[in-house]
Amino acid sequence: MRLGNPLRRPLRTTIGAALGVALTLGVGAGLAQADSRHPGRSKTEKPTVVLVHGAFADASGWGGVVGELQHDGYPVLAVADPLRGLASDSAYVRSVVDSVDGDVVLVGHSYGGAVITNAATGAENVEALVYVAAFAPDLGETINKFNDPAQYPGSELTPDALVFRPYPGGVDVTIDPARFQRIFAADLPSRQTRLMAATQRPAAAASLDEQSGEPAWKTIPSWYQISARDKAISPVAQRFLAERMGAHTTTVDASHVGYISHPARTANLIESAARATS
Repeated sequence: MRLGNPLRRPLRTTIGAALGVALTLGVGAGLAQADSRHPGRSKTEKPTVVLVHGAFADASGWGGVVGELQHDGYPVLAVADPLRGLASDSAYVRSVVDSVDGDVVLVGHSYGGAVITNAATGAENVEALVYVAAFAPDLGETINKFNDPAQYPGSELTPDALVFRPYPGGVDVTIDPARFQRIFAADLPSRQTRLMAATQRPAAAASLDEQSGEPAWKTIPSWYQISARDKAISPVAQRFLAERMGAHTTTVDASHVGYISHPARTANLIESAARATS
């Protein structure tokens, strides 16, 4: 059954008159500035920043960055990356992006970079990609391709530094707690890194050898923050990835988790991407 309009004619007339007054008083100027890509969204509104963590971490690590962005008026979503597989993780993040009403700046750290590379492909509302010491694979490439110490020296995230735990249907991988601080977070206090090591989120080992799809960075403007003292992802690999995608690049004197040790610098890069594409 088709539902009729619940507004009776007198009420419609009243609303029409009120709208006419509002337009006369200048409210219409704000409506006229609505973004044509997202009806009802003003061009003066800031994009939503969606943050995607990587392996051996969780969304809470973005806390400092979230605080900086919120202070500057940006809406933020820190996604809980499932870490079960590149395709499925990317599909999950894409569902979050699709749920956002308006423009998105999509940010990925570490493995999260591979996720945003795939999640943003074909997404109409993603205006910028920001990579923070992150993987950015091309079509058919795997994460493990960039862990080759002969080609990309500097990483200490070797198989002997990892702990493998079988589970029904696969194998999980984490960093050996005894080596966590040196490899992952050398510029953070020991008390903090002991907690991070104990609470690190495992990743499905198979995800490291899963081939990437068509990369979003070929069509979406990208930014990259290199961590100069990273021992998880080689800084050599990071520079290669940033240059290959033609990213706007900055370097911080930081460990793999530069977004935790340098939240203001990281937030500034994200905001630069937001301003450049707004």
